[in-house]
Parts: sequence; C-alpha cells; structure tokens
Amino acid sequence: MIAMIRGKAISETFTQVIVDVNGVGYRVFIPMSTYDKLPHDPNKEVTLLTSMQVKEDSITLFGFATEQEKEVFELLITVNGIGAKSAVSILSCMNISSLCSAIINEDVKTLKKISGVGPKSAERIIIELRDKIGKISPEAEAGFPGGSAGAANNNTLPKEAEDALLALEQLGFQSVKLKKSVTDILAQLPEEQRSTENIIRKVLQSINKQG
Repeated sequence: MIAMIRGKAISETFTQVIVDVNGVGYRVFIPMSTYDKLPHDPNKEVTLLTSMQVKEDSITLFGFATEQEKEVFELLITVNGIGAKSAVSILSCMNISSLCSAIINEDVKTLKKISGVGPKSAERIIIELRDKIGKISPEAEAGFPGGSAGAANNNTLPKEAEDALLALEQLGFQSVKLKKSVTDILAQLPEEQRSTENIIRKVLQSINKQG
C-alpha cells in the first residue's frame, strides 16, 4: 500500500500530476483543492498523501495535500454508488468545511448540485456519513476572490478560459452549459484576475450557489 509519495511534479493538470520519484513517474489523480497547493514548479519537491485503489485491471493512486482531504475522500468512497473519481470530483466542487456542513445539516439541495451527484446519491451520502463526518474538524477556508465587471469575449475564449472548460469537462460537467458559465465569469473578472485557476474556482462557486 502506497500511503505517501514525494518527488518532483514534472507534469500537472487540474485533475492529475505526475510525480518523479528517483526516475520513476507516478500518475496521481488529485482534486482542485490539492492542485491549488502544489508549488507549480518542476524544480521543487512535492509531498502528497495517497490512497491506492486496486481493481482487477488497474491500480490507481489518488493524492491529497492534507490528511483531512484524504480522510474525507476515504469516507466518501465507502458510500454505495460513490467511486473514487466521483469522490475527487466532490472534493473539487466543495471545500471541506462546506461539504461537512452540508452532510451534518442534511442539505440534500446543496449536495445534489455537485456534478455526478443526484438526489439519491446525496441522500446516501448524508445517511451513511452524517455520524462519521463529525470526527473531521472542518477548516475555515478563504472565500473566492471578488472581481469587478470587465469586458467579456464574444465567440472566441482566451486560452485560460479554454483550459478552464477542458478541466471542468474532465470533472464531469456538461460542456453545453459550461461555456455560458465561463463567459459570464469572464464578464465579472478584471483582466489581471482571469487565470485558469481563478476562472474554475469562480465557475464552481457559481454552480454551488445555483438553486
């Protein structure tokens, strides 16, 4: 069982990172919350706590920046119908404190907004985890950075927005609805705040607020 991995992150996307450990590259799938904490420098060492998932035809590593993220992931995958990739998607869409709060308060409405989590899955998460999630102390996380209104692009999106669309599609969101969401976010952000990471965070925040 591989419980931790340390090395240089030689390649990274919003959903996975390849860690070079003494010349061996390990592909590790990660949530957005972990991506935000990576050094984003191939010359710097990264340490990830890992959960190794073994199936008949594959061995997959999932990595996390904190013990709390890993604990919540391993609780989520115990829920009937929630696989490892779905659990990573959930962690990418909600911060730990918000997720714990939604489960404890039996907030089905909030949970079912997450891509891939329907009403039945949301109810199962609550029923199976509400008595377990309290053992994890939710951390207060900073809110998303605000932005003033700015000019939106017309039909062609900038590279940062296109990269954000691809990353969100990998998380399971429907591409038809995504472009409008990204375009709306671009209209609200000043140019200096239009990084791919910030666009993704703002889109996820917008989706979680919709009701």
